[in-house]
Amino acid sequence: MAGTLVIVGGGEDRTGECRVLSRIVELAGGGEARIVVLGTATTIPGEVGATYEKAFDSLGARTTTFLPCATRAEANDPATVAAIEQATAVFFTGGDQTRIAAVFGGSDADTALRAAWQRGTVVAGTSAGAAMMSTTMILGGGETVPTNNVLTGPGLGFVQGLVVDMHFAERGRLARLLALVAMFPHELGLGIDEDTAVVVCDGRFEVIGTGAVTVVDAGRATSVRLPAGGPGPIALTGAQIHVLPAGYAFVLGTRTPVITEAPDDTLARDRGER
Repeated sequence: MAGTLVIVGGGEDRTGECRVLSRIVELAGGGEARIVVLGTATTIPGEVGATYEKAFDSLGARTTTFLPCATRAEANDPATVAAIEQATAVFFTGGDQTRIAAVFGGSDADTALRAAWQRGTVVAGTSAGAAMMSTTMILGGGETVPTNNVLTGPGLGFVQGLVVDMHFAERGRLARLLALVAMFPHELGLGIDEDTAVVVCDGRFEVIGTGAVTVVDAGRATSVRLPAGGPGPIALTGAQIHVLPAGYAFVLGTRTPVITEAPDDTLARDRGER
């Protein structure tokens, strides 16, 4: 059975309570965690690598190894493959998601990571490292509804049926996600706020962190129309939007949100009680 995915919306706390990063360490084995951080997406590997090594080490990981993995040669290096095979978690940094697809995709390291994930290794990524998790990957585009402003390409496909947008509330990306779901209505749109993540395992995801996850579901949409022959607004009616903070989960097969834990007053409001 495949291992767990941790898909992070970017901007995660690395010096304070570290809710997201501490969950990665926990899932990877706590004090026995062996974490490999891949800097393929970043253009400042020295700075980024030092930041994550310090963060994961302070959270009690047994070892944290940063690998720039900035070229195809490095992605095919037996040393990179060996490090991934020995890791209990592999974490992709932020940066440019197209670099992950171009440098890492299809390499020996990619093959090793997929095999390790099937054995139970945690695969995590933030920002660009989150965008690449899905089969359809957002490459960029303005935060507006016209579909010609949304650029997509193939991701690494660790999770099926989702397309991920990151820095979601902070950069006002709801319109972009709506346009994307109109283009690909078979996909669930997942907008993840900063310092927030989804933990994907066994056909569902759990929300962790300080923000929220916005799910756009066009499965029950009554109308989906795209502009013909050029730029223009989409039409999307009857779609569902769920906004889920920590304490909520989502069952992917039935496209259903679930409350996993909540304060008593929140539960009372959900039930219509006073």
